[in-house]
Amino acid sequence: MWYIGGYAFFLNLLLFAMMGIDKQRAVHQKYRIAEKKLFLVALIGGAIGGTIGMYLFRHKTKHWYFKYGFPMIGMIQIVVLYYFIMEVL
Repeated sequence: MWYIGGYAFFLNLLLFAMMGIDKQRAVHQKYRIAEKKLFLVALIGGAIGGTIGMYLFRHKTKHWYFKYGFPMIGMIQIVVLYYFIMEVL
């Protein structure tokens, strides 16, 4: 069961870092991380870290699909994880 927590922690940390890196690249007008990649990492488990990173770095907050998409994906992931844990225990 610990591997599920490790997986979620890693992906949330990864997307949090990606949001910070992309913000720095935006400020310095350098090559950016594709929005598809950010959403892919959110969909496979990193939405909560992405949401925290979005607001902490003030990055992508004007895009409605990030502003509402990341938190919605995160809530769905929490519900799925809760039901998965309840079934296993």
